[in-house]
Amino acid sequence: MNRPMNDLLRVENLEVSFRVAEGRIDAVRGVSFRVPVGGSVALVGESGSGKSVTSLAIMGLLQRGALVPSGSIQLEGEELLRASERRLQMLRVGAMAMVFQEPMTALNPVMTVGAQVDEVLRAHRRMGARERRERITAMLNEVHMPNVERVYSSYPHQLSGGQRQRIVIAMALILRPRLLICDEPTTALDVTTQKQILSLLRELRENRGSATLFITHDMGVVAEIADRVAVMRNGSIVETGPLEQVLRHPQQAYTRDLLRSVPSLVPRTPRPASVAAPLLETDGLGMTYRRKSFLGKVQEVKAAAGVDIRVRPGRTLGIVGESGSGKSTVARCAMRLIEPTEGAVRVAGTDISRLDERELRPHRRRVQIIFQDPYRSLNPRLRIAESIIEGPTNYGVPRDQALVEAASWLELVSLPSDALSRYPHQFSGGQRQRIAIARALAMRPDVLIADEAVSALDVSVQDQVLKLLDDIQRKLGLGTLFITHDLRVAAQICDEIVVMKDGRVVEHGPAHQVLAHPRAEYTRNLIQAAPGRHWDFANFREVEAGPPTTHTETVQ
Repeated sequence: MNRPMNDLLRVENLEVSFRVAEGRIDAVRGVSFRVPVGGSVALVGESGSGKSVTSLAIMGLLQRGALVPSGSIQLEGEELLRASERRLQMLRVGAMAMVFQEPMTALNPVMTVGAQVDEVLRAHRRMGARERRERITAMLNEVHMPNVERVYSSYPHQLSGGQRQRIVIAMALILRPRLLICDEPTTALDVTTQKQILSLLRELRENRGSATLFITHDMGVVAEIADRVAVMRNGSIVETGPLEQVLRHPQQAYTRDLLRSVPSLVPRTPRPASVAAPLLETDGLGMTYRRKSFLGKVQEVKAAAGVDIRVRPGRTLGIVGESGSGKSTVARCAMRLIEPTEGAVRVAGTDISRLDERELRPHRRRVQIIFQDPYRSLNPRLRIAESIIEGPTNYGVPRDQALVEAASWLELVSLPSDALSRYPHQFSGGQRQRIAIARALAMRPDVLIADEAVSALDVSVQDQVLKLLDDIQRKLGLGTLFITHDLRVAAQICDEIVVMKDGRVVEHGPAHQVLAHPRAEYTRNLIQAAPGRHWDFANFREVEAGPPTTHTETVQ
């Protein structure tokens, strides 16, 4: 069958399997879709749905041992499944390129940015050093990098997350490929940087006439970037169609569930205000980092200044802001993982900001933290039981008692007690985050600090974890400090919101007030940058632009 002239990429009945000890796992089953010239197609689904495996099959980057028993992948009519490795190497970057989720793992930390982009040109083009530099400079300008000459000679760690992602995009586009595959390229970015990257990808596609295959689990991002949508589940495509058709008239229950799982920007109904004494509070909290340059000059970076927060029993205080706003610094100071340079941190009335380790020890169990990536915060060599009981046994709880309690904490987070004998790698991302929550609860804290605890999760799993945290708070009366860059998430779990910019608080108030009637221009900009804010995903309809309304305008 001849490929229609307007199809840049055509995937037909693709099957991908992997050999495992138990036999074989079918990761992709009968997948078919097409990407037209100049088009943008979103491949949507939860973790394990097969969307990333499909993209790796297109690029010819499947791991050894992968089987492709049947199917066809055609790029401009050329069959990629029959192409030699040498031919695929020529096609990569030149005809098709890929942008991965985490730029720090895609970039070499010991090479400058300019040298890494130059490496691509030297491998694929016969060009002199001067011509290559001019091409790289032009590309960096095209992806809107500020101060191009400085960036060219910088190392990845010297750039922000958004700048690093722009570098990865520049590397992918430097040879002007006709197909760009983006695998969750904005998941770890804050909303304003995410908006900039999505706008950049649209602009580059329109200017170059290329096509984009966008892999994501976020329907908000899909609403901003895609012309067509293909929804994947368990290795198969369950629904496909134009963007508006899928968003307005989803045909499959799974698609409807994905859409309903997108957190709303409309704040939840306010809970009664609390007059209880704060469990955790800061007064004039500040953190200044001092670094010495190569010439011995001391440089000061003020990460936080004059921050006042109050976390009360049964309430959730959210801190929102972009990367570098200081929100995680405040959380780490509150935990005394770092020592603040100014102000006070009080836990149950005691200032812990200047206590030494011996004095601090009794207060440590009162405040526990849940990090963004549970796989990195759980020891991969320890069984779950050992991870959960480590803290309690260090504080004098007998081992047998700690094991019994560990089973009850797992039950509270809706995991079976037999999980105690397993290792972290044997669980999904959402299950690992539940284990991290159980481990924090095992210390019987007064305050939980959740630092981007759901940002790496699928929207449906994210929804489950948010409901779990809310349920645990109601049962145990904990105070929660919730750190996030996602205003949708903040709207669903926070009673109060603190907005931070450049280390300072620019707005603070009840969640319904901050989100529906923001006073600070910076807060309004954050709300405007939220992906898909013009869609009511739960009701499958488009809404007028403007600040989100509230369930009620008065605190009950």
